[in-house]
Amino acid sequence: MDKWEYKSIKFETKGFFSTILEIEDFNFKLNELGNEGWELVSCIPIGGSDGQTLEVTAVFKRRK
Repeated sequence: MDKWEYKSIKFETKGFFSTILEIEDFNFKLNELGNEGWELVSCIPIGGSDGQTLEVTAVFKRRK
């Protein structure tokens, strides 16, 4: 039976009035973790009361 370990990382949107996720930073981190054996399982947007996305939590897994 496979055993897994999990990691979650929060990516915040940039700017006071902006909900833009810096895609270059996001891709860099995804590739960095992929090279370490982590597989992206899910991305969960976290929003504020106004409906805008404030952050994205990315969940990863890899075999132990």
